[in-house]
Amino acid sequence: MSTAFQPYDLDCARLANRVVMAPMTRSRAYGAGQSPTELMATYYAQRASAGLIITESVQPSLVGQGYPNTPGIHSAEQVEAWRKVTDAVHAEGGVIFLQLMHAGRVGHPSQTGLQPVGPSAITAKGQVYTHEGLKDLVTPKELSEHEIRDTIEDFAAAARNAIEAGFDGVELHGASGYLIHQFLAPNSNRRTDRWGGSPRARIRFAVETAKAVAKAIGPDRVGFRLSPGVPLQDVDESHPGDREATYTALVDALASLGLAYLHHMEWAEVRDLTLRLRKQWPGTYILNPFTAPRPTGPEELQLIEDGVADLIAYGSLFLANPDLPKRLATGGPFNTPDRATFYGGDHRGYTDYPTHG
Repeated sequence: MSTAFQPYDLDCARLANRVVMAPMTRSRAYGAGQSPTELMATYYAQRASAGLIITESVQPSLVGQGYPNTPGIHSAEQVEAWRKVTDAVHAEGGVIFLQLMHAGRVGHPSQTGLQPVGPSAITAKGQVYTHEGLKDLVTPKELSEHEIRDTIEDFAAAARNAIEAGFDGVELHGASGYLIHQFLAPNSNRRTDRWGGSPRARIRFAVETAKAVAKAIGPDRVGFRLSPGVPLQDVDESHPGDREATYTALVDALASLGLAYLHHMEWAEVRDLTLRLRKQWPGTYILNPFTAPRPTGPEELQLIEDGVADLIAYGSLFLANPDLPKRLATGGPFNTPDRATFYGGDHRGYTDYPTHG
């Protein structure tokens, strides 16, 4: 598996290896105005041996917040607080991208005082965590043409803020059932204007957002995450024909922008589509492979050797093993992730996982 531990040239940075820390929501932004804390700086700096760190989801605007204590990047105090995180990671020799995620219809007015928004006024099935406990998801406000443009500009402004805060780049979260993904999926996007209907119309919001962010900070500093078929947040892309048409069109359009990378969060039984999109994408391809119910492990490094991906993203195993690249190189041992401490809390299950030796 020597390839995984050799340096890799991303467009905007030299990576020490091909092991990526996947974005993972931790809900510990206890600073003023949903800003990061010193503890968050410690958490990311501990994991700076990753070839690339992609942060937890960060909202580009207040209305984009979906969960309690998730960080933003839309105010001066948030930018200043994030600078402490990037400084800490860079001091350890790491490379770090910020993931921009607008939750869309996944949220609750009790969280922000604002009505969640979406491509269509369709309520997602399920509940969402709030400061007051679990609450049923509400019907989102359908975004108008003007509001869509404003939302795209929110992403671009947040990307500029991320660069000001010292990040090496940003990743657009077009996956996991959040706003960009809601535009892509036929059951959450029932629009009949130019932002919905056919697969090519449903990809418009994703592509226009990527264009705006690339223009704001340079395409070599922009990654895009997608998750074809992943049914999170009541998104339904179960029709194989529509799914393939949507994502091949999306990848074609994004490929023309010269982005830093494509980050594919894989779902069960879509490896054929993974291979097709990999072949279609002209640049760096990051794969978060489907391995459930077990975490992604050393076995998945073979996907780099086989040419299925350029880099492999690790989630919960990186959460529990700050020195994961070293452990992968030696075959372990690995700390077991403590699921009870994934969201919220203090340093326990966050910065207290031991390094090997």
